[in-house]
Amino acid sequence: MSRPDAGTPVSTQLGEEYYALLARHDAMRLRRRLLAPERSPAPREPEPAGAQQRRYDRADRELIMRHLPLVTPFDGLIGHLYEVMFRRWPYLRSLFPASMDFQRRHLAHMFRYLIESPGSPEETAATFTRLGRDHRKLGVRPVHYETFEASLREALRVCGGPGLTAELDAAWTRMLRFAVDLMVAGADAALTEPPAWEGVVTAHERHGADLAVLRVRTHEPYPYRAGQYGAVASPLLPHAWRQYSMACAPRADNVLEFHVRRTGPGGVSEALVDRTRVGDEVRLGPPAGTMTLDGELTHDLVMVAGGTGLAPVKALLEELATRRQGHRRVDVYVGARAPADLYAARWLAELEARRTWLRVVPVFSGEPGPAGTPVGPVAEAVAAGGPWRERAAYVSGPPRMVAATVERLAGLGVPAERIHHDPVLGTEPVAGAGR
Repeated sequence: MSRPDAGTPVSTQLGEEYYALLARHDAMRLRRRLLAPERSPAPREPEPAGAQQRRYDRADRELIMRHLPLVTPFDGLIGHLYEVMFRRWPYLRSLFPASMDFQRRHLAHMFRYLIESPGSPEETAATFTRLGRDHRKLGVRPVHYETFEASLREALRVCGGPGLTAELDAAWTRMLRFAVDLMVAGADAALTEPPAWEGVVTAHERHGADLAVLRVRTHEPYPYRAGQYGAVASPLLPHAWRQYSMACAPRADNVLEFHVRRTGPGGVSEALVDRTRVGDEVRLGPPAGTMTLDGELTHDLVMVAGGTGLAPVKALLEELATRRQGHRRVDVYVGARAPADLYAARWLAELEARRTWLRVVPVFSGEPGPAGTPVGPVAEAVAAGGPWRERAAYVSGPPRMVAATVERLAGLGVPAERIHHDPVLGTEPVAGAGR
């Protein structure tokens, strides 16, 4: 390893060399893939008897479910897993943030998803290939999954005790390898794109005590669509990432907009709201999310936003405003606690005044607004404002609001395939959320 430059902090120099090494590693993997695409993967470590006689299936899921009391709540299992990992491979600790709380919750969500998910195989495959692509920004490589598997199996033995039979151990191993194979495939498919995008903050506007609108110019184009989200990291909290929706449609100048509400002390949101300034650097993970517009709109739209869930709705409205095709009718319900909390009120009013196809309905749950403004949960205001049966719906905001609104729309006859929202309650933070 080369000697750090004079005047450059050693931690910064080592970090730059580490990411340069990861880039070279990806380049070599891509070259091998191009030269020998059919080459078999390297053999795995020894596995429990029967672990690979079949793929993870319903029988494995039911077996794990029957014996979940052995390892739930997952806090103990996950605590043992990370203790084993960092004891046996201490260098891996540097890939994680100082606080492991978010990672522990996220891993518990993933275990629940694999064990209990009623989703289709295609949906599960899409979830884990996307995770594999996204984990490249953390410096995760295939060999790291092997250390994770070894740590999990040791943690299972500790927590499961005599109840962890060879059959149950094999079922857990099949479950993990099912997810890992998808994640590795997702990472390999993304070798031609950066693990992360670097950007500089060009504007930082405060709206009240706990909310900021950030504009970030990336050094190279960021390939997202209006309505999507991406993970954001600040150098103030190395290796800590939170997901935020882009609040603008793609622009030629590579500028992105994010709406960030501080949700607690010491997290990414606090760093971005209170301690980030113009000129600071941030990193972005790959874009994700399916809350995007169809190529050609075939239905009128109803959009529902709560809090900073307005961000993806704002991006979608910007895209609609620039389309040259005939516009569909769009009704937008924006939920806030009080009129003062509706931080984008002027932008919404100006857009509504210029677009005859747009109607904006503010909804306040705490303090009353102007006469005639709906008061109460935004889901109830939407339900009372229909009919929406022939509409396509886009919903973004706090998980409970999204879940309640989706339930009401479905009850009003909007088909599930026309209700668009990002994951809620158990997989990933929803658009606009994050600490």
